[in-house]
Amino acid sequence: MSGPGGPGPGGGKLDINRAGVSELEGALSGIGRRRARGIVRKREELKGFNSLDDLLHVKGITTRILELNSQRMTCRRRLSSEETPGRSPSQQGHDAPVPQMLAEEENGVQAAWESEESDCSGVEGGSGPESDGSRVRMGQKPEEPASLGRLEPASSRVCGAQEEEEEEEGSCCSDEGEDGSDVYFYYTIGERWIDYLERTEEGSLIRHVRPKMKRKSENGLDSRALSPGKKLCKGSEYSRTLGPCIPSPTTTFGDLRNAKPGQGRRRRIPSVAPPPELQDWLRTFQRWSGPEKLLALDELIDRCEPSQIKYMMQVIEPQFQRDFISLLPKELALYVLSFLEPRDLLRAAQTCRYWRVLAEDNLLWREKCREEGIEEPLNLRKRRLLSPGFMYSPWKFAFMRQHKIDMNWRSGELRAPKVLKGHDDHVITCLQFCGNRIVSGSDDNTLKVWSAVTGECVQTLVGHTGGVWSSQMRDNIVISGSTDRTLKVWNADTGECVHTLYGHTSTVRCMHLHGSRVVSGSRDATLRLWDIETGQCLHVLMGHVAAVRCVQYDGHKVVSGAYDYTVKVWDPESESCIHTLQGHTNRVYSLQFDGTHIVSGSLDTSIRVWDMESGNCLHTLMGHQSLTSGMELRDNILVSGNADSTVKIWDIKTGQCLQTLQGPSKHQSAVTCLQFSSKFVVTSSDDGTVKLWDLKTGEFVRNLVALESGGSGGVVWRIRASNTKLVCAVGSRNGTEETKLLVLDFDVDLK
Repeated sequence: MSGPGGPGPGGGKLDINRAGVSELEGALSGIGRRRARGIVRKREELKGFNSLDDLLHVKGITTRILELNSQRMTCRRRLSSEETPGRSPSQQGHDAPVPQMLAEEENGVQAAWESEESDCSGVEGGSGPESDGSRVRMGQKPEEPASLGRLEPASSRVCGAQEEEEEEEGSCCSDEGEDGSDVYFYYTIGERWIDYLERTEEGSLIRHVRPKMKRKSENGLDSRALSPGKKLCKGSEYSRTLGPCIPSPTTTFGDLRNAKPGQGRRRRIPSVAPPPELQDWLRTFQRWSGPEKLLALDELIDRCEPSQIKYMMQVIEPQFQRDFISLLPKELALYVLSFLEPRDLLRAAQTCRYWRVLAEDNLLWREKCREEGIEEPLNLRKRRLLSPGFMYSPWKFAFMRQHKIDMNWRSGELRAPKVLKGHDDHVITCLQFCGNRIVSGSDDNTLKVWSAVTGECVQTLVGHTGGVWSSQMRDNIVISGSTDRTLKVWNADTGECVHTLYGHTSTVRCMHLHGSRVVSGSRDATLRLWDIETGQCLHVLMGHVAAVRCVQYDGHKVVSGAYDYTVKVWDPESESCIHTLQGHTNRVYSLQFDGTHIVSGSLDTSIRVWDMESGNCLHTLMGHQSLTSGMELRDNILVSGNADSTVKIWDIKTGQCLQTLQGPSKHQSAVTCLQFSSKFVVTSSDDGTVKLWDLKTGEFVRNLVALESGGSGGVVWRIRASNTKLVCAVGSRNGTEETKLLVLDFDVDLK
């Protein structure tokens, strides 16, 4: 035998008007003791529930919980002492019964009302009004007429001023339901007017259009207007009475779509006539409750073909697309756009006028430029107006210009190079390029100063009595080292020799300039530190036992590599050797130094990475097969060129070889010189070619120079590159190629 709220005539369902806390907690899913107590308290407060929907007034009870327990519980309304068994609660105190009046308006369909009982026990049948055929037996679901729904009495629960605070803490008045269902809206007109319902003294319902303001209706309901889209309390008077009087009680998807400016009705399929059962099917769907509609939609989707689902998506998705960028404050919008790649940022600028304004933000493009290593915007005399209201960002202009320059390097048409002829048939031994000035040194004992713009020889620096084998340049100052055992300081503008630096006893083979000081290395196994402004020798560094072949100077420490197989680190001020780095088994030909790491290349085919402070060898980079003739270091990336005709890209922090530039398009002879940027590697070779490679992928891009005499004596001895120009020193040792400089220009025209 079951208890008061246990199984009974209701088909084993729990009666929420009789069940206690323990019964509610044990029989229903997702309730728990706290919510069960809330149900009992709300039941006592309301003096009984009228329907299962009234549970939505209980804090923590959502439509999802109702849906889970819909087959486990029922609601049997108790009769109060003031109510008559044959009348519904809403008929008490009214002359005209609302259900009958509305039933006549709905084509004679009689509204079904739940029967009521006077005692606590279930009744299967009986005589009198409760057992009449027009009544619904207890435990059975009442049938509701299409588009009529269930009417609740005007005196039922309303989210009034006192209950509003309590309900907002729960789920019934929250901004968004837990499962997104049962969302109720006020119907708005022009964002200022609302529809609401008012019950007259006769019991009929009248539709009103009122401005947004607090107003008490005649029967005491609080008719406060909410903003468009604001939900009503679930289960409130408005949400239950809106349906029977208005064909579309809530805002439908069609209402939302038709309310958008410029949006027409949903497109139809003209080739198919509507089936005759369509309207009956739609009316049946409209009659169902929210959970029942969701269940029907799930079943319908499972039975649709992919093409039909695609059609649904094409109709639905556009209605939920929002321009969130325009809704954000400008600072947040720019922050979001900063995560876009420049290519995507340019595409976003084509979306609308406001996006165009954001996409032209100067600070936004400044960050993009800094990511690409562009330090300064291009200084334009006048900032150009793109169109009324749009000013071109200088940083964006600089970025776009650099992008076009990169594309010119990669795939632009190779314009005919400027040809700078000089030095007769001698070898160009050293090459410097800065700004628009080119300086070439030769074994003909001279240096020549060229204009990279006009291609003219501006100055010929004459004074050495032996071949020039090393040089450095800063602004208009040129320093050269020669086989005549001297260094000379020149003014490139006037061609004047400012100083001749004596001291070495053999060929000055290498040098490195930093500020106003230059360090020179000689075949006499010594290094000397000079002040180029005064011409004085400041310090002499002795310790190597063979010719010094390469040197680096950062203003504090001097690093030298020699034919004695060692690398030495010097303190020039004290003229002391800090470290002697031993490990190579043959001559050291090339060096790189960034203040922390020392990288040395040797004829023993290895490259070694050293720690400057400790003098320890961090990595030995193996992979080349011959002499490493040239290297360049930037950050932790090292690019090395070798006489084995290959070029390798290394990470000196890990010691790994990232790329080997080889393949069908690789050099066919020894690599003579190289230079790299953030995107490209440029290499030259004895095979008479200059090749362009992609730094990140290691892929061959194209040949920038290919001498006709390549392979038969034509050689590219040296290369120097800037952002927009490439200078190549070419010639031959057998007379097949004339000695000259080639200047290739990759700049873009400013329009």
